[in-house]
This record gives sequence, structure tokens and C-alpha cells, in this order.
Amino acid sequence: MNAPIDWLLAGDPWVEYRTRLDLLGEPIDSKKVQSARIQMLAHPLVRGLVGELQGWPGVVLNSHKSASQFFHKLTFAADMGLRVDDERIDKIVAKIMDHPSSEGPFTLPTNVPTHFGGTGETQYAWALCDAPLTVYGLVKLGLADNPAVQKAIQALINLVRDNGWPCAVSKELGKFRGPGRKEDPCPFANLAMLKLLSADEKLREYSAARLGSEVLLDLWQYSQTKHPYIFYMGDDFRKVKAPLVWYDLLHVLDVLSAFTFLKTDPNLLDMAEVLQKKMDSEGKFTAESIWTAWKEWEFGQKKMPSRWVTFLAWRILFRLGLA
Repeated sequence: MNAPIDWLLAGDPWVEYRTRLDLLGEPIDSKKVQSARIQMLAHPLVRGLVGELQGWPGVVLNSHKSASQFFHKLTFAADMGLRVDDERIDKIVAKIMDHPSSEGPFTLPTNVPTHFGGTGETQYAWALCDAPLTVYGLVKLGLADNPAVQKAIQALINLVRDNGWPCAVSKELGKFRGPGRKEDPCPFANLAMLKLLSADEKLREYSAARLGSEVLLDLWQYSQTKHPYIFYMGDDFRKVKAPLVWYDLLHVLDVLSAFTFLKTDPNLLDMAEVLQKKMDSEGKFTAESIWTAWKEWEFGQKKMPSRWVTFLAWRILFRLGLA
């Protein structure tokens, strides 16, 4: 089965843009790539997203799983290919970087109730289930070499243990941590950190990436018995959905497939086989679950194949040499 390239190129401009770059390998300065990018930046949905992010940091953080959280929207904007020198992006970046923690990671207004170990008060803080994603967005926007971004990256990497990244939070959140054993690695924290390390060639070389990837691949291998912090790899996990927000099949595969040292890993290839079986007879993929916060986008429905979901799936297969 070949990727439905012509169908992807006929889609929304961000699908065409990423297809030309990531599947066809066209130069970023080629006329067709630049034309798609210009159309992407002018698209009402993209302009609306950038306009919404002008209100960074958005609502007070009380659920990292909420797909409407601004740090998730930032990562999607960065995944499409927006850059810091695009119109109004610099203003978003400035607001993010106005709130660094003393440790390094950037903070968000957060409220953790006292019965969960927090203070019950709204304060700027960070956790390993948000800070890496914010920094990922900054790296993808073109700020990998910024000193403040570098400080945040190093602080987050240094939290790794022999069994990957734990549930970790800034000092402002007191004794809060997720529902699990303290010594266990947090699956989503590892996914978020690996996503950050996948964003740049230099970051992918860190040995911590191997520790984090081992955590996720081990959880896949023993998905029937290992569920740290109540993260499962069951039926809901295996439903494809976009954008890449939480702990699910497409997100984990997208992140892990970015690391070339995993290309022949049997557990990763087994995971990819599950994805392949969701392909229809035309090589297209349909979302099996949706985020209602993104219902205006073409991937926010389950009735027909989605070009963005299909692009993400085929990019994974291309990376793993399965296409």
C-alpha cells in the first residue's frame, strides 16, 4: 500500500506543507512548499489559533488532559510548522518567557487542591506533564539556542532517573504528585520529555532519551499488567486521534519513531503494526476518537478519513521504513 500523496496534497495547507516536507522530502525553500506555507499562515483556522494564543497562558491549569489548554495548542501550532518570526508568534513567546521558574522550566497558572497535596491557591508553577511540552513548542518555533530555553531543557533532563522520568513538579506545588507509587516512572511525563528531546537533532542524542523510550516500550510489552499512575495502553489508548495531546497510540508512535536508534525495536514495530491495521483500502486513516475542543478542524470528526491523521500515520510508517 502506498501513501495517498495526491489526496494529502489536496487537503488543508498545513497538510500539504508537512506532506511536502516530511513525506516527499521537498526543500523548505521550494516554491510549492513556500506557497503551501503562505496559505497555511493565511488560513482562518490558523489565524484564529494564533489569535487565541495571544491570550497566553489561558485559563488556570487544573487538568493536563484538557485539549483546550494553551500549551497543547502551542505544540500543535509548532507541529504545523509555525515559527517565531511569523506574524504575532513573537508576542506569544514573550509571554511564555516572562514566567520562568527559579529552576529553569517555564510556568503556568496552576491550582492544585489541598486534598491532592497542593496549596489550593492559584500560582505560577510547572509539572513534568506541561513544562516539557511548552519547551518543545519553543524549540520547534526556532528557539532551541535561546539561553532561557536551554536552561529549561537542562533542568528537565536532569530530573531523569534510572527508570525514566518520575512525576515531578516545581516547589510551588508542594507535595503534589499523581496517583501512583513514587518510585514508578510517569508514562505521560516520559512521553512529554521524549517529545521535547525529539524536537531537535542535538537533543535526540541525549542518553536520557534511551531511558525514557525503554519505559514506554516496556509498558507496551507488558500492557496487560503494568499501569503506573493509572495510565493504560488498552482500547482507548489504541484509538487514533488528533491533535497529539495525551497518552495514546498515535502520539506515542509519533514521538518514538523520531528516534532512529529505535527503528528496529520489536515493541515499537509491534505498536506500528496495530496502527497499520487501521488503514483503509485506500491507505487512509479515520479518527476513532476526537477532542471536542478541536471540532472545527477536519480531524475533529469520525465520519470520514482525516488527512491530518493520515499524514501523521504515514509519517510514522515512513520513519520506521514500513512505507
